[in-house]
Amino acid sequence: MKPNILLILADQFRYDCIGAVGKNPIKTPNIDKLIDEGVFYKHAYTPVPVCAPARQSLLSGRQADSFGSFWNYDLLSAKSCEKGDYWTTELRKIGYNNAYIGKWNTSQTNEPEVFGFNKYISISEYNKYLSDKNINPKLSGNWFGENNSVDINDSKTHWLAENTIKTIEEFEKEPNSWHIRLDFTDPHLPCCPSKPFSDMYNPEDLPEWDSFGDMLENKPYIQRQQLKNWNLEGMNWQDWQPCVSRYYGMISQLDDALGRIFEKLEQMNIIDETLIIFTSDHGDTCGGHGMIDKHYILYDDVTRVPLVVRYPKLFEKGKSCEHFVSNCLDIAPTIEEIIDLPVSGKRHGQSLLKTLNGDITEDFSISSSNGQQFGLFTQRCIRTHEYKYIWNPTDIDEFYELTRDFGEKVNEIHNQKYSSIVSDLRKKLFDALQRRDDPFASFWLKDQLLNDKKI
Repeated sequence: MKPNILLILADQFRYDCIGAVGKNPIKTPNIDKLIDEGVFYKHAYTPVPVCAPARQSLLSGRQADSFGSFWNYDLLSAKSCEKGDYWTTELRKIGYNNAYIGKWNTSQTNEPEVFGFNKYISISEYNKYLSDKNINPKLSGNWFGENNSVDINDSKTHWLAENTIKTIEEFEKEPNSWHIRLDFTDPHLPCCPSKPFSDMYNPEDLPEWDSFGDMLENKPYIQRQQLKNWNLEGMNWQDWQPCVSRYYGMISQLDDALGRIFEKLEQMNIIDETLIIFTSDHGDTCGGHGMIDKHYILYDDVTRVPLVVRYPKLFEKGKSCEHFVSNCLDIAPTIEEIIDLPVSGKRHGQSLLKTLNGDITEDFSISSSNGQQFGLFTQRCIRTHEYKYIWNPTDIDEFYELTRDFGEKVNEIHNQKYSSIVSDLRKKLFDALQRRDDPFASFWLKDQLLNDKKI
């Protein structure tokens, strides 16, 4: 029998905010347990750190830029996934029960049913749930977050978990295998955790991110402008700590909700028959580089994400993988290989099964960004274990020596010591963008990368 599939996507979850990573004083016992029982990809990067394009890459297995999904379509007009054949529709054709629970943000013209899902629980239904129970959170909407008066059992994270559990119970009554896509809206800002998670972290105890204290010298102008747009200038770490504590709290709350789902799978004795994938669309600065949210940058704060795969029949228990992977692009080919599905259309990623024997084609990650609410700004990035190069076609490029500059605070793009490395990375980036059908890897701009025609 084909495995069940539980695909979990968090929203705006940083890689370094998993307890098992050991970088920050955050508690995620259930994700940590998942890591102990599966494969943890320590170098997973989002193809684009923006909500809608990342989700479209996940569904299509293609770089969102390649089909014109440059930014969130609910803010500025952009293309999105249209009706067609996807791995989810192929699952439905072979008899899978498919459920989509939570945030959609994948197509502006069609609902999940068009993409093979025979059950859809929209995030909008949560507001009706609160209304029916006469619950009014009375939240101000402050982007820095606030504590939530809603009981933890009525919180959005736990409402999503409960609906997932009910769907699992419903699907298990039928002979078919199932696929459930659980799409959280957290810990996307503003973070509003409920008790006990709102009180879990003392702001004064939380250390600075490696990226905090960036003076943004020798950086693209738009980064300094972003601080002005958000009214963030002059904020010190003490100003940021309450916001960070709520971000931590929201992550621990999400982890608790996941624990309830995993416990149900264990109680039903189906956890080893279920392919579990946990990841996030992108990260969050949350004070890193003095910024909030994720736009106009390709720092690790927003591009490096958690990725854990648990399926003991194929993925070795407790294994950490150092290979570079693209979390959203690699999921489609992974599921297609495991389930033996026909591949519909071109794939820009590769199956994660290839990483288990070292059969990988690229020793780097590629990410892109195109701007958002404050204007459009094209960026393309290549990251290796040692270096990161960011191509900004209309502004100064960026180059970071990651072995000593963990926070990416010193732009070394004009340091002649690295000139040959930068040239090599530019060529690799251009070739990789062409393989991903990137519209900016064109004859208009190729001289910037191939012939080093950058100021």
